[in-house]
Amino acid sequence: MNKSTILKWVTGGCEAFLGIPFIGGVFILTYAWTPLMVMLILHIITLVFSAKENENRYGSILGIVTSCLGWIPIVGMIMHIITAILLMIDAAKSNKKQNESSMI
Repeated sequence: MNKSTILKWVTGGCEAFLGIPFIGGVFILTYAWTPLMVMLILHIITLVFSAKENENRYGSILGIVTSCLGWIPIVGMIMHIITAILLMIDAAKSNKKQNESSMI
């Protein structure tokens, strides 16, 4: 499994947690928006690895935007959920593509 695929699973899972209504918001507020900064850094790292491995970058780019706008209550929650879905779908596609190429 590529590093970018692993990072997409990790960031997708974290985004899914942050998108949980009320719980994600309380978590972000409790730690004074630090989770958004951590996610921003993780999305940038994932973007760099995705670029190096010629993988899709749209999930990481949306994650960067989400990390910047995630402090807005309802908008942030919706964006976290959408980003999580896109990252996990992309990671699953990358994983499937790697499995098919290894079978050949």
